[in-house]
Amino acid sequence: MTTTETTVRTVRTRSRKPWTPSQIVLTLIGVAVSAVFVAPIAAALLTSLKSEAEAAEIPPHWLPEDWTAQAWKALWDTGNITNWFINSLVVSVCVTTVVLTVSALAGYGFARTEFRGKSVLMGIVMSGLMISPAVLGVPLFTTVQQMGMVDTYWGMILPQCAPAAMVYILYKFFQGVPRELEEAAFIDGAGRWRVFFTIVVPLARPSLAAVGIFTFIASWNNFLWPYMVTNNPDLMTMPNGIATVMNSYGIQWAQLMAGGLMAGLPLIVVFVFFQRQIVAGVAHTGLAGQ
Repeated sequence: MTTTETTVRTVRTRSRKPWTPSQIVLTLIGVAVSAVFVAPIAAALLTSLKSEAEAAEIPPHWLPEDWTAQAWKALWDTGNITNWFINSLVVSVCVTTVVLTVSALAGYGFARTEFRGKSVLMGIVMSGLMISPAVLGVPLFTTVQQMGMVDTYWGMILPQCAPAAMVYILYKFFQGVPRELEEAAFIDGAGRWRVFFTIVVPLARPSLAAVGIFTFIASWNNFLWPYMVTNNPDLMTMPNGIATVMNSYGIQWAQLMAGGLMAGLPLIVVFVFFQRQIVAGVAHTGLAGQ
């Protein structure tokens, strides 16, 4: 070891300050909160690796006595997992694309254009935040049935594309974009659409990413609406397909945990890779302080 390396290590060691009591308390709180969120996932994973008899034992125990992947194999054998996954992916991607397009255009229109009845129309859009989706189930199903879209992809997609909350998020962001940037582009001869796509949309990438992730997660987890509008087993999404298998074979806890993990795995991957965009999107919309 050279003298230079020794000196550098000594300086680094001396520069490390001991933890303060507040840092220790915050770290312990963070570990405790993380454990609360991780514990259900760990319990589901360990339960899925038990036999059905062991998973139904009372009182339950954490670690399996006999480690087995029987529940995962049985779920693959009894259910059409690949088809359910593709259906969920198609529906979620289409819903996310439509919501992003509609929300961006509506939010920018409310933020930058003036027209008669703007406040009334904005109030109507925001009133959608006060209505539970479950309340709209019957009228939406009647409308979809009259349009002949029962047991179709469009019947599952279009009713999920009323993004009042997403319009509000992008509306708040567009309000914070400096008007000088757009005015400079107008002076250079750019039109409204060119300004929107070349200036506003690139600036809105964090908020658009957050809206897209929120929408994708909500659509992927949606159980009620696809259950109401779909009777064809070939069009079932992951939540509906797994619930059908469990209802057909009774409550088999190991398979239920395996199915839940299988359905939630894509969302965990999305959150892990895009958590920075979620935080940045919320920060840029101004919702963090509300």
